[in-house]
Amino acid sequence: MQLLNYIISHTTISQKSIQSTIELLNEDCTIPFIARYRKEKTGNLDEVEIGQIVQLKEQFEALEKRKATILKALEEQDVLTNELKAKIEKTSDLTALEDIYLPYKKKRKTKAETARKNGLEPLAKMIMSQRVNDLSFTASKYINDAVDSEDKVLEGARHIIAEWINERTDIRNNIRHQLERYASISTKIIKTKITEEKAQKFKDYFEWEENLNRIPSHRLLAILRAEKEGFIRVKIAIDNERTLQKIEDRVINSQNDCATQIELAVADAYKRLLLPSLTNEAMTLAKDKADENAITVFAKNLQQLLLGSPLGEKRILAIDPGFRSGCKVVCLNQQGDLLHNENIYPHAPQHQSSEAKNKINSLVDKYQIEAIAIGNGTASRETEQLIKSIPFKNNVDIFVISEAGASIYSASEIARDEFPDYDVTVRGAISIGRRLADPLAELVKIDAKSIGVGQYQHDVEQSKLNKSLDTVVEHCVNKVGVNINTASASLLSYVSGIGPKLAENIVNYRNENGAFKNRIGIKKVPRLSGKAFEQSAGFLRIKNSDNPLDNSAVHPERYTLIKQMAKDAGCKLADLIGNTTALKQLKLQHYITDSFGLPTLQDIVKELEKPGLDPREKAKAFSFNQHIKTIDDVRSGMILPGIVNNITNFGCFVDIGVKESGLVHVSNLSNTFVKDVSEHVSLQQHVEVKVLEVDVQRKRIQLSMSYSHS
Repeated sequence: MQLLNYIISHTTISQKSIQSTIELLNEDCTIPFIARYRKEKTGNLDEVEIGQIVQLKEQFEALEKRKATILKALEEQDVLTNELKAKIEKTSDLTALEDIYLPYKKKRKTKAETARKNGLEPLAKMIMSQRVNDLSFTASKYINDAVDSEDKVLEGARHIIAEWINERTDIRNNIRHQLERYASISTKIIKTKITEEKAQKFKDYFEWEENLNRIPSHRLLAILRAEKEGFIRVKIAIDNERTLQKIEDRVINSQNDCATQIELAVADAYKRLLLPSLTNEAMTLAKDKADENAITVFAKNLQQLLLGSPLGEKRILAIDPGFRSGCKVVCLNQQGDLLHNENIYPHAPQHQSSEAKNKINSLVDKYQIEAIAIGNGTASRETEQLIKSIPFKNNVDIFVISEAGASIYSASEIARDEFPDYDVTVRGAISIGRRLADPLAELVKIDAKSIGVGQYQHDVEQSKLNKSLDTVVEHCVNKVGVNINTASASLLSYVSGIGPKLAENIVNYRNENGAFKNRIGIKKVPRLSGKAFEQSAGFLRIKNSDNPLDNSAVHPERYTLIKQMAKDAGCKLADLIGNTTALKQLKLQHYITDSFGLPTLQDIVKELEKPGLDPREKAKAFSFNQHIKTIDDVRSGMILPGIVNNITNFGCFVDIGVKESGLVHVSNLSNTFVKDVSEHVSLQQHVEVKVLEVDVQRKRIQLSMSYSHS
């Protein structure tokens, strides 16, 4: 089977677009590069569609690899016929492929194998023919030292028949169909565990039952986690009588003694072989679907978080708050470099609030601080209140910043390399400040799973999760673009065509030779090939270059074209950039060639109108209700400001300024039907919520966004 036909059969994308995309992928082009700079070749496919082609290409390659393994195994067994080979090569589904291979698969010692060794296969064939008139007499001929009675002989024959039934593709597919449509999933509490405190978070699932194909992904993952932790048992079930009858209808066509033996073999095959195997398969498929759903939600959340509002190049004072150990304070310049760090002790037990306020005020003056970032961990609310009581001379915006993953970063090798002379507390505070300036540049240094925007992230298939999250990070980094002269190796490693090793080489070259003066200079980096330059150059920005296009998303391969545009517009290149009037007067059709057309030209004009424009919105200051500091302060009926800090399929979580985030269930999200939560709210969105219920003991807060604001 050809790759092209396989992809065509699984997608609605045109054959020409698929063919061109495969060619580009085979030339080691990246998804961001293809989507941005090869629109004409792909028929203007976006990153999602190209990603779909990549995924199907990988699936096809995995299928072909498995086919090769199976064909080799069958050749070694000397059972590979031309018909069997053709059947395998024609198969386009992994499950169907495994069903074809099942009868030939090397098995550990089975009851059927033992029966064959005891010479019972001819009898099994006779029983299956259902034409034996005196089965008792026929069976008695097969009695030997290993099977010394008629009952044992018939039992052995049934084991062989059971294996044949288990290996029949039509029977397996019929049971799969039953499981797909009618299977239920149910749970039972393990009574010895019911009193454990940890079990209480799963108490909703102690005695649960619903249709397997309707169970929401988050509920299935919660149930499987409860099972894994030993609190419940999980069972998949279908109507056994109905399913057995369907199998019997397929294999029994008589009413003699043979039919009775086959009926017993069917029951044995179903209970011992088919049901365990196919319910496991059904559970695996359901888990895969739940994983995919959870990973999709996680990926959406991560993208929103990474593309969160940056404050930009400002002088920032960042505070990692705390009580007994004090608050770590750092001052950063516009580039995020550390200028100063020290501790203040405004809270219990030291209560040095006056000294702390004076110190902050003097640091703000000394370093001309434009914004203050406060971590949202322990003592955050108290610290925010303290800072807001300081009468600064100039306007200073105050932001509360998520600390999720900051401790992971501060203890990491990346942080040690960046700040070898400082301890984890200083590094953590620097990370908080830098997150305010540019969330993307800072968060890429942390394992995405540590950022705290996923549900059941440790329960899903980790390789799929990591791959999906890497794709999201890559998309976000290339969407925004990267200043090559200030970016960390972590950020550079996600640029199209770069990767970790080249990123290190870029940083080392920059440290030894100073800032890059233009994009052409990037080619001097050791081991950076022509292909790597082609893939990365359009996403790398150089401010104050001798060529103004170097600080834009225009690819160097189009510089000659733009010089011609400037000439045709009767102005210099620098004067064409940002000149909306001149750009609108250009006749784009005149510049169409075999290698690029209108989509690329329109992208170029859009970029020239506002070169290097950051697609993200600017950060806005936010204040929690100053009277709410712990869950004990929260009361039903309160209307509170909050920030959306996690989105799931069943609703969103909102930070209202206490340790525990409140849940806005999907049913309380809007007065209209909500199909997709992420279409109604976005991560870091400032919202107003009404408190519906507070469960202090279970530390749960129920919120609503669908109440009347009148």
